[in-house]
Formats: sequence, C-alpha cells, structure tokens
Amino acid sequence: MTLIKSISGIRGTIGGLPDEGLTPIDIVKFTSAFGAWIKERNKEGKIKVVIGRDARISGEMVRQLVVGSLQGLGIDVVDLDYSTTPTVEVAVPMENAQAGIILTASHNPKQWNALKLLNEKGEFISAEDGAEVLKIAEQNAFNYAEVDDLGDYKKSSDYLQKHVDAILALPLVDVDVIKSKKFKVAIDCVNSTGGIYIPYLLKALGVENVIEMYCKPNGKFPHNPEPLPENLTEIARKIKEQGADVGFVVDPDVDRLAIVCENGEMFGEEYTLVAVADYILKNGKGNTVSNLSSTRALRDVTEKNGGKYYAAAVGEVNVVTKMKEVDAVIGGEGNGGVIYPESHYGRDALVGIALFLSHLAISEEKSCSALRASYPNYYISKNKIELTPEIDVDAVLVKMEEKYKTEDVSTIDGVKINFESEWVHLRKSNTEPIIRIYSESKSEEKANQLANKIIEEIKDII
Repeated sequence: MTLIKSISGIRGTIGGLPDEGLTPIDIVKFTSAFGAWIKERNKEGKIKVVIGRDARISGEMVRQLVVGSLQGLGIDVVDLDYSTTPTVEVAVPMENAQAGIILTASHNPKQWNALKLLNEKGEFISAEDGAEVLKIAEQNAFNYAEVDDLGDYKKSSDYLQKHVDAILALPLVDVDVIKSKKFKVAIDCVNSTGGIYIPYLLKALGVENVIEMYCKPNGKFPHNPEPLPENLTEIARKIKEQGADVGFVVDPDVDRLAIVCENGEMFGEEYTLVAVADYILKNGKGNTVSNLSSTRALRDVTEKNGGKYYAAAVGEVNVVTKMKEVDAVIGGEGNGGVIYPESHYGRDALVGIALFLSHLAISEEKSCSALRASYPNYYISKNKIELTPEIDVDAVLVKMEEKYKTEDVSTIDGVKINFESEWVHLRKSNTEPIIRIYSESKSEEKANQLANKIIEEIKDII
C-alpha cells in the first residue's frame, strides 16, 4: 500500500493500514486538516467548499467521508458529484466558495485515489499553504463544530452546462466554423467523467458525428488511463477504420488532452499545447509559459508569432505563478495540459478540445496530421539514474552545473542545460534517491545519445 503526503494534496492506494494506504482514517484526517486551514484563513462568516469527483470505484466512499468531515467542521458543502478537475476549478469562484477539493488520482490506475486541494480562486494551493495543511494534519490541530453549527450540504448538477457555456463564450472558440466542417471525432474517455462531459461539449460545438469509446462513468478503466501512445492503440485503429478526422483522449479527471491524427498517428501530448498556443498567438501576440521539461517547440512557435517564451519549474502551480508574473496568454505542461487564462488558471482538456477544433477548422492545413507536420519536430527521451541513499544528489547537480557553465544553464528546478538545438534537464526526486534525466533533440537517436552522454558523466562524478 502507498500513501503520499505532498504539498499539493494527499494520494494513495485504497485500503491497508492507516498512514500506509489511503484509508478512511487518512481521508478524514487530511480533509479535516484542509478544512481547519480554510477556517483559519476565513474567520468571518460561513465557509463554503466545492467538491467533485471522477468515476473511480472508490469515489463514492471517499466522497461520503470528505462531505462528512467538512460538515463536521461547520463547513457548507456544494457537491458536483461526477465532475472534472477543471469544472471544480471553474465552480469555486462561481459559487463564491472559499476552497475546493477534487477527488481524483488523475492518471493513476484504479486502486489509487486522492484529494486535490484548491484555494478560493479555484487554483491549486501553493507549496507554502500545502506545507501548512500537512503540519495541521500531523498535529491533529482541528476542532469540530457543535451540533447546531454543522455545515449544510447541497448537490449541484448545473456545472456541466455552466462550464460548457463558459467555453462557448470564449471569443476564439468558433462554433460556426467547427459546425461547418462536419468533423467526425473519435473519443476515448477511459470510463470516467470525460464520458459525460466530452460528448456534451462536442454536441454544443456542433460536432454531430462522434465515435464514443469507453464513455460509461463506471471507473473500470479499459487500459492504463494515462494518455500515452502505448495506451492509445485501440482508438488509433478505430480512427483509421471509421475515417475519423481526429481523436481525443483524456485522463480520468479530464485535465490532460492527447490528440490522435486521422491516419492513426499520435499528434503528441507535448504538441497539444503547441498547437493551441499557435492558434491563440495567431489571433494576438503574447507571452507563453511551460515547464522546463516541456518541448522547445512552444518557444519556437511563440517567437515565430512575435511573443516571448518563459520556462517555469515543473508543477502546475509553478506554471500558473509564472504565467501571472509575465502576463502569458497561454501556457501549460507537456503532458497535454492546456492552461488558458481567458477561461481560468488550470489545465482544462475541454477548453483544449474547443480551441484545437477551432484551429483545425480554420487552418490552411487540410488534416490533423498536416497541422502536426507544420510544427518543428523534436523528440524527448526520459530516463533516470537510481542512486544509493548516501549519495548527495544536490552535490552531483552542482558539479553538472559547473561542468556546463559556458552553456545556457537554468537552476530554477534542478539543472537544465540548453544547447543550440537540444537540451537536457536533470531533476532529483523528492520521494526516492533518483535523478530524472529528460533530454530533447531533433531526432529520437540524438535525444537518446544526449541522455546517455549525461548519464555517463553523472556516473563518473559519483
């Protein structure tokens, strides 16, 4: 059993002993700690928290524990029930709530679940706030309400419509041109809540021909739910067999978007953000942000359109912070996560689909694969070195920084070395003695060569 307590929330496998797996005791403890933190920040007036969940088998059990814990603290609960991560993010400010909790383990397999914690803006809490919540949990520093002060409970089924309406209202979502193209679209929603939300969105966008795969929200994932190429072979085959124009695949909580071309080839999760950013920038110059481990293609597209690209430390909260700092018009992560501030500051596959279809509909390129071919081609190689616990990982990274001091080196998150046409990013894990090594170049062979070169240099240092 696994339980991971981090600054962004708590996640773990269902069952086992308390403090070793995500047990009912752990769910109550960390929900109560988060509730106590909210109460400390909002000492005047009634407090409201929005919750929503993906379709995991354990979701209903977790939901009941979270609702009861919040009510026990005297906090009102607005329950969206089956929802998506971006929908809860949108709902928090719409409800004038003080916080939100999303019950989802994102792309993790079915035995996992988690509590994702949002502030009053519907954005993930900061590292400092997360550390405070963990401290409260460690000290059991929460005080439950008397019987007359228990929180109220309300179930809301309005936010599917509200979220989609907000997307349709975005100026760059062109429903008329999408409808005119009569796209045939295939979708794989891994039997989670995307199976409710994405067909509804596509219908609202005027897409009448939809090939639905795994759209029953029963939590029985038909394959590994992370939308990586090796898990998308079935939809790729279906697209070719039935002549679809494009395929969309989401993870269980619908914040990551993978795209499959009409020929069954992967558009590439890294390129979801690149394509959407290209569309946004073609309609108005601006800055962009992605994390340090994302493809250089975003920088290329940004500069081609007259904007400036900025890199942030890995993690959605870090990307959002940087986006606000540089007033970025679009940003996100290379895992298919599109963050469009015009909508809200969170990864949103629904917004991504609407903007991508608008882009594809008006593009000079005649197909999804042709659109993909119009972007610079890069390949990322992902590797790691396992170390013995006594090795000082920080010292190793300092030596690598010194070795490449004549290159363009960033140390905001590990060590990233930028070469003329390729880069390598070295990061230590916070949970195990390993160094993650991501490298990118213009071919798979070159990316692997660069990674192997760096790995050998690190081994020499050790």
